[in-house]
Amino acid sequence: MGGFSFHTTKSFLCEPGAANGLASHAEETGMSRILLVTDAAILKLGLLEDAIQSLVAAGLSYQVFQDVTPDPEEAIVLAAVDLARDMRADGVVAIGGGSSMDVAKLVAVLATSEQELSDIYGVGQVRGRRLPLILAPTTAGTGSEVTPISIITTGRNEKMGVVSPQLLPDMALLDADLTLGLPASVTAATGIDAMVHSIEAYTSKIRKNPISDMLAVKALGLLSGNIREAVFNGGNREARSNMLLGAMLAGQAFANAPVGGVHALAYPLGGHFHVPHGLSNALVLTAVMRFNHETCADQYRQLAPIVFPDGLDEAGDPALDLIGGLARLTAELGLETRLGQVGVREGDLDLLAADAMKQQRLLVNNPRKMTFSAAREIYETVL
Repeated sequence: MGGFSFHTTKSFLCEPGAANGLASHAEETGMSRILLVTDAAILKLGLLEDAIQSLVAAGLSYQVFQDVTPDPEEAIVLAAVDLARDMRADGVVAIGGGSSMDVAKLVAVLATSEQELSDIYGVGQVRGRRLPLILAPTTAGTGSEVTPISIITTGRNEKMGVVSPQLLPDMALLDADLTLGLPASVTAATGIDAMVHSIEAYTSKIRKNPISDMLAVKALGLLSGNIREAVFNGGNREARSNMLLGAMLAGQAFANAPVGGVHALAYPLGGHFHVPHGLSNALVLTAVMRFNHETCADQYRQLAPIVFPDGLDEAGDPALDLIGGLARLTAELGLETRLGQVGVREGDLDLLAADAMKQQRLLVNNPRKMTFSAAREIYETVL
């Protein structure tokens, strides 16, 4: 093992109702004029009401930006930045899914910066400090609350990332009450997304380290042990809390041992077919794992009893049992399992593979070298 560094969010609170005390957390980080970033559905569900009430009771000024959409485009980020500047915000809070948190991170960086959004794409391009930042996820999936990464849709169908330590928030609030009304399909897709983060961190070719390994294993245990209950009995607070904690630990793992081929092949599905990120990952997960099997079978064997503690013993190889078991779990949770179910056709595969190959930031982390032909074949196997 060579040298490594490890970075994560400075503070987090895992407790049902944690977001209800938003005002005190905001004051602790020096906020008095707060931009609250979310999406219209979260606002309509009333999930912000208690948090906003706490701000009002404390006499803190706030405005809500509710225009975040899945796979947010640059224009949404820029509109939120404009609002933050107009209100002279001195802090940013997101209560929402990964898209809201990704937007909030960039607003916190750009609101007082002379840099443009186009200047900070890539790794380590952010200069200067950001506004105080608190993130409260409403899904147990992306782990964005503990990652220095923000993904934005650029142009028509492509995504680009901003990767910088300034994007790590001051605090993450893991409030299971914010996830109780999450539909089963979203719970399933985001939960599989978090499991992908764990698996790819554990097998990452670049910056793999013992802390990420430990977090990935713990995350997988929490996620696999609670995902069925969270999907089929969504009112179970303990299961919801365990899923949030698992997703956060997975986020800490992959923030320091980056994801690879699954994400690289998932992004074009979101860009071209608007497939939600978690489902995109779920669709290609086991096919990419089969491709990687010859390189990291031992690591899959180590993870198999974590995900399936009762054992499967079907293929005569725990690594293959893990892959097969994950395929069945995805179907059991009611998620689509074939690309054709989300609108992909044979004629689209060259385009998808070409776009996947543009994700070199991710592909360098994959344990086995990915080529255009390999990517196309993977897509074809799940068509």
